[in-house]
Amino acid sequence: MSDASRTTLPGPAPTGRRAAGRPDSPSGGFLAKAAAVTAALTVAGAVLGLLRDQTFAHVFGADTDTDAFLVAWTVPEVAATLLIEDGLALVLVPAFSLAALRRGRGGPDPVRALVAATLPRLMLALAALSALLIATAPALVDLLAPGLPEPGVAVDCTRLTSTCALTFGLAGYCSAALRGHGRFLAPATIYVAYNVGIITVLLAFGGHWGVRAAAAGVAAGGALMVAAQAPSLWRGMRRRRGAPWGEGWLHGLLGSVGGPRGMGPSGADQSGVSPRGAGRPGGSARGRAAAPGPQELPGPQEVPGPQGLSGPQEFSNPQKAPGPQELPAAPELPAPRALSGPETPRAPKHSTAPRQPTGAPRKHPTGALRLAMVAPVVVFALSRQCQTLVERHLAAPLPAGAISHLNYAQKVAQMPMVLSLMLCTVTFPVVARALAAGETERARRRVEGDLMVAGAIVLLGAAVVIGCAPQIVEVLFQRGEFGPADTAATAAVMRVYALGLLAQTVVGVLVRSYFSAARPTWYPAVTMLVCLAVTAAAGAWAAPVWGARGIAAANALGIASGALLLLAGTGRRSVGLARRRVGGELLKLAAAGAGASAACWWCAAQVADPLAALATGALAAVAAFLALARAARVRGFAPLLLLLALLRLLSRPLTRRPRHAR
Repeated sequence: MSDASRTTLPGPAPTGRRAAGRPDSPSGGFLAKAAAVTAALTVAGAVLGLLRDQTFAHVFGADTDTDAFLVAWTVPEVAATLLIEDGLALVLVPAFSLAALRRGRGGPDPVRALVAATLPRLMLALAALSALLIATAPALVDLLAPGLPEPGVAVDCTRLTSTCALTFGLAGYCSAALRGHGRFLAPATIYVAYNVGIITVLLAFGGHWGVRAAAAGVAAGGALMVAAQAPSLWRGMRRRRGAPWGEGWLHGLLGSVGGPRGMGPSGADQSGVSPRGAGRPGGSARGRAAAPGPQELPGPQEVPGPQGLSGPQEFSNPQKAPGPQELPAAPELPAPRALSGPETPRAPKHSTAPRQPTGAPRKHPTGALRLAMVAPVVVFALSRQCQTLVERHLAAPLPAGAISHLNYAQKVAQMPMVLSLMLCTVTFPVVARALAAGETERARRRVEGDLMVAGAIVLLGAAVVIGCAPQIVEVLFQRGEFGPADTAATAAVMRVYALGLLAQTVVGVLVRSYFSAARPTWYPAVTMLVCLAVTAAAGAWAAPVWGARGIAAANALGIASGALLLLAGTGRRSVGLARRRVGGELLKLAAAGAGASAACWWCAAQVADPLAALATGALAAVAAFLALARAARVRGFAPLLLLLALLRLLSRPLTRRPRHAR
């Protein structure tokens, strides 16, 4: 039933959730389009990243100079994890989501207050950190790679890349603010801008500066990441009260706009008033803005759960039974079926069930970024990134080029994981808002659905990586100074890395459920410290025996232990999942992925041309994976239906009004 058909009667002001929650909740179509646009731009950034690596390999090959640069490359890698992908995002996205929920109240704008309380201090801290890294570059190089043949080149490159501590921090802040308001286009462009900057400087000055040109490109690319997002953030901060965040081209592209300017993603005014309510008693935007009730707490953004259902509904009067007119339209994109069988009713707010967090909405102060909230996220992000530092430390004494082989293998092998987590990038603010409003059942179904979809994507990608590793490396990198020996070494390492891709994806999905609740929790940080210890111990034993392949195996073992611990910790510490069922379904998908890897490997070996072999192996992997997953009766695995639904949604004009806005 559409919003237009709901009965609107004058009387007491409705509760905050109903007044500003449901009408502005994005439909499944909006989230699908946002995820598709984000994925497309991420793929574009990844393609440019591969072009960057191809250019680097063609110009410099794999020698002592490239090893020196890759030591300096550690700085932007750590900065990206801490300031863009995991650290700042895990803290700021829930904070901005909560501020956006409270924005309709009277008084100071909570979003502007949050920016004023955090951005100046963050800029000062990041500038000081950049200066410190520049000053201590020699000691940092000695710490990261003792015994490096060319430490002087590494020091010069490290000083150039240290500027990204400031630029990446500002880029991550802009990304978190925009994503917290449901705007995903500008944040998705940052790696396109970043890689364009590196490639441009590398081609322009590589012949004169050597590998230092690549380091200078990192500095330029970091500045472009900020420039790509600053206009969208500035327009959002300058908006008048009651106007939508990001009013303009960004909102128009991702918001499914069907009405006049000032409409939210679902076609309803951001003030919480349906445009059809104008002129009715209590239905005008001005009249409702003055009432305290509708603006108390806007509800969470809607996202279709694993069964394609919208979950338990909230109503104007909690004492009133729902009527037939109050059911919203069904989401337009079917999602995987729930792993735990029939949908369970959500516990009431006063429930004391041990597996469900409290359902009472939490009201955080504007400056909620206290040390107790930030420290666990920082430790988690640093611990995860330190696995790469440990690998390079262990690879430093190995023959020349070992660090480069590890780097190329890791970059290519991680592509399936990056693509699989695009859905989580879009749904992370939705989970945060659902938990803030006490809707734990909706959050649970969303996380379970994300695990299944992301797991299927990453396992299919891992099957292709394992089966066609030599062909992938040959097509991407074997030219110039990068010869057949480098191809063989990189492919061998890449196959071992791919064994840990499912665990990497599980960690990426689950950690968002831990930090979405906007409350301190040390469990993920302690888990990643355990992972780091396992990686270091296993790598120290395996590196002298198997070289770079032993280091990659230690990485897979460490992250697998972390995934198991995070899955075991869901419940009291996070969103309560059906752990056994989730684990069982993931094991079925893993078995299908193993069979697909074997089929891909065999088919690719029958073709001599590397590009044709890659295409043949990939097609064989897809066919085998779908057939085996269907034979294993994986719950909620309907790839054909999901693909058709996504194509149907993407084929619609972006200006078409959703059903409930007609």
